[in-house]
Amino acid sequence: MLAPRFERVRLWVYEPDLARRMAASRENDLYLAGARIPDRVEVVSDLAAALEGADVVVGAMPSHVARELYRRMLPELAPSVLIVSATKGLESGTLMRVSEVIAQVVGERFPPRVGALSGPSFAPEVARGDPTALVIASTDVELSERVQAAFSGPTLRLYRSTDLVGVELGAALKNVIAIGAGICYGLGLGGNTIAALVSRGLAEISRLAVAMGARPATLAGLAGLGDLVLTCTGELSRNRRLGIQLGRGRRLEEILAEMRMVAEGVNTTAAAVELARRHAIEMPITEQMYAILYSGRPPREAVRELMERSLKQEWPSGLQ
Repeated sequence: MLAPRFERVRLWVYEPDLARRMAASRENDLYLAGARIPDRVEVVSDLAAALEGADVVVGAMPSHVARELYRRMLPELAPSVLIVSATKGLESGTLMRVSEVIAQVVGERFPPRVGALSGPSFAPEVARGDPTALVIASTDVELSERVQAAFSGPTLRLYRSTDLVGVELGAALKNVIAIGAGICYGLGLGGNTIAALVSRGLAEISRLAVAMGARPATLAGLAGLGDLVLTCTGELSRNRRLGIQLGRGRRLEEILAEMRMVAEGVNTTAAAVELARRHAIEMPITEQMYAILYSGRPPREAVRELMERSLKQEWPSGLQ
C-alpha cells in the first residue's frame, strides 16, 4: 500500500530465509500468500540496512518483542524520524502501551515522535485493495497530519486522533473479547450471544480506557467498535479462531503450538485483568476469559456465570 506513496520503501523481515524467498518471488508465502510485493519494495533481513536514512518507521511486530526490537533499532534512528506503531497489544509485566515502551526506549537518546496506527484491517484484504479506514493517533499533531497525508490513497483512508491512550487500548483489548466471541462460536451459540458479547465487551473496554485517560468517543470509533466488530466476527481473526478451538474443548497449549502467527489476546487478557484491578474497574467478560485461559475453567461454566451475575442498569453512555 505504501510503495506508490514513497520514493523508497524497505521491508524488514525477521527470518533471513523468508526474506530471501520474498525478494526472489515477490511474495510472502508464509504469512501473506497470494499478495504480490511491489518490485520497488526492498526486502531485507538486516535491520540496520532497513532503517538507514528512514524518515518514517512503521513497527508491526508482536508486542512481546517490541521492547527488544526498538532497543536494537535505537542506534539507527534519527531524532527527526516518525515512528508509527501498528502493534495491537500491551507489554506483559509492565502493562505498558507500545507507544510508552517506545518512549522509554528511544527516550534514552532523544524525545521520540510516536503515533499509533489502528482500526479494522485484516492484512489480506488491505493487500488486495479492499477499501479500508484506519486512525492515526498521536499527541504530535504534525506527525498525525503527515502520516495521514502520506498513507492515504484510493483504497486506504486515515483519520486523525489525539487520543493515543484510547486508540492503543481499544486495539489491544478488543482481542480479549474476540477470544470470547470465538468461544461462543465454538460452543454453537448464535447471533444473540455474539451481539451481547460485543456490546458488553465494548462497555468493559470503554470503562477501563476512560479510567486510564481515554475519551469515550474514541472507543465508539475505528480503533474501538470498528476493530472489535471485525475481530469478533471476521473469519481471518486469529484470536477468534483460537477461541473457537477453546469452545470445542481443545487445550490452549495445543492450539498455540499449532499457530504460526501470534494471538495477542492471550497475553493481553492477563494484562487487562491486572489493569482493571489497579483502576478498580469491573470487567466480568475479561475475568471469565482469564479463568478459561489460565485456570482451565470450562467455557460453558464461564457463560453461565456471566448470565447469572447480579442484574445491572445499562447506562445510555454504554460505560456502566
